[in-house]
Amino acid sequence: MAYAYLFKYIVIGDSGVGKSCLLLQFTDKRFLSSHNLTVGVEFGSRMITINDKKIKLQIWDTAGQESFRSIARSYYRGAAGALLVYDITKRDTFNHLHTWLEDARKNSSSHIVIVLVGNKSDLEDQRVVQREEGEAFAREHGMVFLETSARTATNVEEVGAHLFPVPVSFEQTHKHIWAYSCTVDLAPAAWTQDIREE
Repeated sequence: MAYAYLFKYIVIGDSGVGKSCLLLQFTDKRFLSSHNLTVGVEFGSRMITINDKKIKLQIWDTAGQESFRSIARSYYRGAAGALLVYDITKRDTFNHLHTWLEDARKNSSSHIVIVLVGNKSDLEDQRVVQREEGEAFAREHGMVFLETSARTATNVEEVGAHLFPVPVSFEQTHKHIWAYSCTVDLAPAAWTQDIREE
């Protein structure tokens, strides 16, 4: 299917935080209760329409294990945005956010948009990382913050609304240049057509 724009995104964070499940929920609107650990990278795509423009989203789910960290770093190149994910029931995954964020900013464009995601919000009775901690970390590092549940799909679409850019075109020095502006107030309802590729 033809599209006007192609944007690449990556999902990063420790192993077991639910990155693959978030990707599956966003691209296929389904949840698998058991999912094998990602080896290397996994790939998903989705077609959306914003402002009458068809946009293809390429989303790369990177392995969280340390042994695959060098492979994951190569996927930052050319990424428009990243989801930095931790598990609200596992303190270590939150403590490691600094390392993931440092990697992302070192290996990607200075214009990359990073959204902090506290996943597994459906497990409130097992929570060890308070929402206020996630909000404070995001505020300190200039990121948008949301808590999600891949199981119930809570806030999964909202994460996309904060992350995915609205394409605009403009002329500068007699050249046609494609640019994008990332908005934090774009509602999922603005995605007037949702076509997932088989």
